[in-house]
Amino acid sequence: MQSLQSPPLRVSPLGPLRKSSSNAYPHAGPRAPRRVAVPAVRSSAPAAVSAPRREKDPKKRVVVTGMGLVSVFGNDVDAYYEKLLAGESGIGPIDRFDASKFPTRFAGQIHGFSSQGYIDGKNDRRLDDCLRYCIVAAKKALEDADLGGDRRSKIEKERAGVLVGTGMGGLTVFSDGVQNLIEKGHRKITPFFIPYAITNMGSALIAIEIGFMGPNYSISTACATSNYCFYAAANHIRRGEADLMIAGGTEAAIIPIGLGGFVACRALSQRNDDPQTASRPWDRDRDGFVMGEGAGVLVMESLEHAMKRGAPIIAEYLGGAVNCDAYHMTDPRADGLGVSSCIERSLEDAGVSPEEVNYINAHATSTLAGDLAEINAIKKVFKNTSGIKINATKSMIGHCLGAAGGLEAIATVKAITTGWLHPSINQFNPEPSVDFDTVANKKQQHEVNVAISNSFGFGGHNSVVAFSAFKP
Repeated sequence: MQSLQSPPLRVSPLGPLRKSSSNAYPHAGPRAPRRVAVPAVRSSAPAAVSAPRREKDPKKRVVVTGMGLVSVFGNDVDAYYEKLLAGESGIGPIDRFDASKFPTRFAGQIHGFSSQGYIDGKNDRRLDDCLRYCIVAAKKALEDADLGGDRRSKIEKERAGVLVGTGMGGLTVFSDGVQNLIEKGHRKITPFFIPYAITNMGSALIAIEIGFMGPNYSISTACATSNYCFYAAANHIRRGEADLMIAGGTEAAIIPIGLGGFVACRALSQRNDDPQTASRPWDRDRDGFVMGEGAGVLVMESLEHAMKRGAPIIAEYLGGAVNCDAYHMTDPRADGLGVSSCIERSLEDAGVSPEEVNYINAHATSTLAGDLAEINAIKKVFKNTSGIKINATKSMIGHCLGAAGGLEAIATVKAITTGWLHPSINQFNPEPSVDFDTVANKKQQHEVNVAISNSFGFGGHNSVVAFSAFKP
C-alpha cells in the first residue's frame, strides 16, 4: 500500500523534495496430487538460460512442508484454491456491523468461522479474531506437515520457532477497550486489552499452545508483513538457528474503525452496486482496493530436517528479499527503483536468473497508481515478458493487509503443485501498458518453473519471495 487518493501525506523534511502521485493506493480444473514434484518445464518460455548457483546444502535449503489458512473461502487449502480456480468472488456486503453510513459498504468478510477443535471455548470467546485466525491457520499447517498432536514429539522444540506477523494487530480488542474507557471508565477495560492488542501475541500464543521454544516474534510491515516473515524465518533456518519455522500473517480489520480509517484515506473502492466486480486489478475502471481478512501460514524447514523425519515436501522456498523505497509514507517511487531492486535481490538470493521466472503472483491491489507502478517495476527486471504469466489473488478475496502475502504464497505454491493458475477476475477494460498474460477471467494450465510473489506496504516496505517445485 503506498499512495492515497487524497492530498498526499508528507514526511518532513524529505517530503518537499519528492514528487507525489496524485491518486491511488497501490500497496494497499482438475486437482492434481499436492506433493508430486512437477518437472521444471516452462510453457511458452524463452530458450533455457544457465542459472546462478542455487543452494545445495540440505541444511540451508528451505522447503515448505505444510500450509494452513483461514479465508473468505473457508479453512481448507484445497477448497480455497478450487474456489480461486473457479474464479469465484468472495466479496459481498458487510453485515458484521451497520455499514450503511459508510461510503464503502462491502468487503471480503469471513462468515461462519469456527475454531472448534483448535481453540478451547473459553479462550475462543476472549480472543481477537486476528489471534483466532492465526492459531487455527498455524495448527492446520502443522497437521498438513504431519506434525499434528503427538507427532510433534519427534522434533526438537528448542529448534522450532514461530514468526507470524500482522499489520494492525488485535484491532477489535483495541477498539473495544478505547470505547469502554470513554464510555464507562478505566475499570471496564478488560485485562486482556494489552496482551490481545499487541502484534507479537499471535506468535506467542501459538508457541504456548504447541511448545515451540525457538525464535519467536512478529513483524509488522503493513501489507508486506507475511513475506517479511517468510524471508526472516527462512534465514533463521539457513543460519542454523532453527530446523523448522511456522511463518505467515494474519489480519482482522473489517470493523468500523478499520473500515473508517481506509475510507478516510480514500483508498477503497465504492462500487457498492456491484461488490463482486469491485476488485479489478489492471482494469482502467478500477477505483480502489477492497478490504479482506484471514490468515495464511506455511511450515518451513530445512531440507535435511524434513527428510530426516520423512516430512511431506510440497515445494521449495528458493529465496527472497526485503527493502524500502525510502521515499514517502504512502506514495510509490515514480522510478520504481525500490520494487525492481527488491525483485532483483530476491532472485539473487534464490540463485535464479530472470529468464527462469515464468509466473508472478502480483501484489495488484486494484488501485490507480499502484497496479501500474508494480507492472513498470517488473518490466525493468524481466526484459522479455512473453513467457511470464501474472495474476491477482486479490481480485477474488480482496486485500487482506498483513495476511495478504500468506494467502497469496499458498496460492502460488498451489499453482506450482497443480499446474493450474487461477484467473484474475473482473478484467473488463485492461490497461494497454499491462502487456502480460494476466490470466484474465479464466484459469490456465501452466507448468511453473520459478514463481515469485510480491507484497508491498505503507512506509515503502517491499518484499518478494520465490518458490519452485522441489527437486531432490
